[in-house]
Amino acid sequence: MNPNQQALQHLTRRTFFKESSVGMGSIALASMLAGETKADPALAVSPLAPKKPPLPAKAKRMIYLHLSGAPPHLDLFDYKPELVKHDGENCPDSILKGRRFAFTTGVPKLLGTRRTYKQYGKGGTWMSDAIPALHEHADDMCVIRSMNTDQFNHAPAELLLYTGSPRQGRPSMGTWVTYGLGSENANLPGFVVLISSGVQPSGGQGCWGSGFLPSVYQGVQCRSKGDPVLYVSDPAGMDRDLRRKSLDALRDLNEMQVKDLGHPETVTRIEQYELAFRMQTAVPEVMDISKENAKMIASYGATPGGASFANNCLLARRLVEQGVRYVQLFDWGWDFHGTGPGEDIRGGLTNKCATVDKPIAALIKDLKQRGLFEDTLIVCGGEFGRTPFREGRTAGSQNLGRDHYPDCYSLFMAGGGVKGGYTHGETDDLGFAVAKDKVHIHDLQATILHLLGFNHEQLTYRFQGRDYRLTDVHGHVVKPILA
Repeated sequence: MNPNQQALQHLTRRTFFKESSVGMGSIALASMLAGETKADPALAVSPLAPKKPPLPAKAKRMIYLHLSGAPPHLDLFDYKPELVKHDGENCPDSILKGRRFAFTTGVPKLLGTRRTYKQYGKGGTWMSDAIPALHEHADDMCVIRSMNTDQFNHAPAELLLYTGSPRQGRPSMGTWVTYGLGSENANLPGFVVLISSGVQPSGGQGCWGSGFLPSVYQGVQCRSKGDPVLYVSDPAGMDRDLRRKSLDALRDLNEMQVKDLGHPETVTRIEQYELAFRMQTAVPEVMDISKENAKMIASYGATPGGASFANNCLLARRLVEQGVRYVQLFDWGWDFHGTGPGEDIRGGLTNKCATVDKPIAALIKDLKQRGLFEDTLIVCGGEFGRTPFREGRTAGSQNLGRDHYPDCYSLFMAGGGVKGGYTHGETDDLGFAVAKDKVHIHDLQATILHLLGFNHEQLTYRFQGRDYRLTDVHGHVVKPILA
């Protein structure tokens, strides 16, 4: 029932007589129980207390590396010799008929990759020369080349990926995970968000919001430069003791409201105030990468005091090592339309990949050395793919770029119960459609939850008269990728 409706019930005449102690029996019972009143059970256990998953789990925690803007998968993981062979030719009418694209009209020209591809590792994973550091981790990676989504614009595609819906208002993936598993460290949030390249994802804070779930489970955005969390520091003129007294007074008032109205957001508010107090000492400690040795910092390409994807990868390791359940990294700058040199699939892609290739490789190696790789699930990719043809607006430009493309794209997973050195799915010879083993966004979500110990159909929350879940009414676990 809606909490507001529950509160209104307390104002009715019937409820007044029902709950008032007006009879002799009630008076006697109240006397007998005097001094034995117990606190509301809702206040006894933190909503973020660690929980055991209902099913055997291969992963205890997760790091999602989102390359916001959608990287050109045909220049990274999906090698198409036939597309190279027909480079510059008109797209076949059979492919264009009845289709629409974000920025391309008319008959575009096919665009073969300018990257050099080779197979790496015992599994023979195809990778381009744009990501050299990841070559040595080919046997740690599971590349899915048959991803498919319903959206071809950034914001709705990111929301679909992280909330199961292309519209704002649903709980994010990290929220569902934290709701189901809690946090292993009472002094840190269960779900942390880190952003690099200075731009938030197109889907906005909805990508880590709690939707209709209690807001205690939403992502906490931390910064690698300046105060780690905005407004968590004590305001001017307030020391820690005064802060503690203030929070104690607020807690007492909120506990009274919980007993009267039972609103779950009041319990959330109590927990958030207490967590913020504990975070004042715990967060600065874990977010200070200068405490790492110089060799480790250099392996990531990080810079203490700076703000970069490299810093955030190192922070991600520090956070999961300290018990944070879900860490989300967003890195903007992967929208390779070819509108300028920075968006060119040649030099522009080389430069952009250089900012993430080394840090991701270092993260994998670091987790393995610390014994965390096997039960930490890593996912890396964008919100959709890029076209096998030149983007329409830049067709006459010297820069080579690709348009948005939802029908097929690639991402990779590593650790946490997935097969290493394995490539799943195929696209057709020109890269226009999935030819084998299609994996929809909802299938990816179902598989992630399975690895964390959940049946995606049973991890639900009742809202507005129905049970909601991350995968909506869709999704199948992709069993062939499981180790």
